[in-house]
Amino acid sequence: MTTSPRRYHITTFGCQMNKADSERMAGILEDMGFEWSEDPNNAKVILYNTCTIRDNAEQKVYSYLGRQAKRKHEEPDLTLVVAGCVAQQEGEALLRRVPELDLVMGPQHANRLKELLEQVLDGNQVVATEPIQIVEDITKPRRDSTVSAWVNVIYGCNERCTYCVVPSVRGVEQSRTPEAIRAEMEELSHQGYKEITLLGQNIDAYGRDLPGVTKEGRHQHTLTDLLYYVHDVPGIERIRFATSHPRYFTERLIQACAELPKVCEHFHIPFQSGDNELLKAMARGYTHEKYRRIIDTIRRYMPDASITADAIVGFPGETEQQFENTLKLIEDISFDLVNTAAYSPRPGTPAAVWDQQLSEQVKSDRLQRINHLVSIQAAERSQRYFGRIEEVLVEDQNQKDPTQVMGRTRGNRLTFFKGSIAQLKGQIVQVKITEVRPFSLTGEPLAVLPLPPTPSQV
Repeated sequence: MTTSPRRYHITTFGCQMNKADSERMAGILEDMGFEWSEDPNNAKVILYNTCTIRDNAEQKVYSYLGRQAKRKHEEPDLTLVVAGCVAQQEGEALLRRVPELDLVMGPQHANRLKELLEQVLDGNQVVATEPIQIVEDITKPRRDSTVSAWVNVIYGCNERCTYCVVPSVRGVEQSRTPEAIRAEMEELSHQGYKEITLLGQNIDAYGRDLPGVTKEGRHQHTLTDLLYYVHDVPGIERIRFATSHPRYFTERLIQACAELPKVCEHFHIPFQSGDNELLKAMARGYTHEKYRRIIDTIRRYMPDASITADAIVGFPGETEQQFENTLKLIEDISFDLVNTAAYSPRPGTPAAVWDQQLSEQVKSDRLQRINHLVSIQAAERSQRYFGRIEEVLVEDQNQKDPTQVMGRTRGNRLTFFKGSIAQLKGQIVQVKITEVRPFSLTGEPLAVLPLPPTPSQV
């Protein structure tokens, strides 16, 4: 008699760090003999990797959990796991709210999933939220893409932005060594990956916690040094990095990006507000003038660079004039994309208990106004691609039109064109852009660029 395979399902909320954590945890579950199930109702281990940046993401987790908690009453062998930032923030309070939960684990514990699940299978209800030294990644993530992969370079965040819960849920900054990062990139190259995104909650802080200083007295390990160190990994054709903090974004880093051919001309640098008083209240550590100088410097070195950002509207005490200062910054800079959000008070953050919280109506009105401006700008910025030849790294088939493939330009624009995914996946294709939309492009393929062989083919 054959036993049916044990299946698992992971639902991921939130940022790229969470997606990277989910891929690692999926890798651990597959090492343990579990098989992925698209449908959570066919899975015996269900894991929610949660985000606490916004209240609505948190509420969604509770509604998903409620459904599976009911199912557990009929299927006692179901294992329910909440990982990520909500788990870290709520800890044991989650068990009181949803007693059917088996395991609550903060983001720092992602690599310990196997031993934590073994404790659950021994009949324990487990909470793992204590701070730990992050263990070097030894698991092989189950990557969602076979072309582009995340590589964590620094965990945690030492900033203390007054609206943000990340430092308290993801812990202090811990950088991986350049050698470990390069080894992971070499391994990914052997597996045929062509693009790497180096990830950190505050990636420009990379290396500050590693020992060593140069003769000039600066940290020996910086993000700039790391880019030079990993740039020549054979088989990796493109390198990106995120997320940046304006306080630490240096001209030396910009110069490296301009010099190193594999580093894409795409920068994601959140500004959050265009008003200095609000930036101070947010404890961001820079002014809008400094932010503008960074963008000017990028455009001096790389005039065509794609620049994206994050902004918050409706922060406590934000006046109409301060909001208009944010709109003015967006108008002046002309971003390719701005991720916008209405301020959402998070438990345990200073701004959550301040007076002068704005009404939901004001926040919603400002969000609509900023989004309108962002989409107008994105449409204008897209025009520059019309008629141009862009290099597109093919990632997947277009789900809506199987005759087309999709990929990204170096500036991170999603681009569609006719072609066979079987032949083109992982290839870089020159595409003449024939149609522009605010956030994506369509074109005609001209030529597939020859790629050097990956190390596994040598």
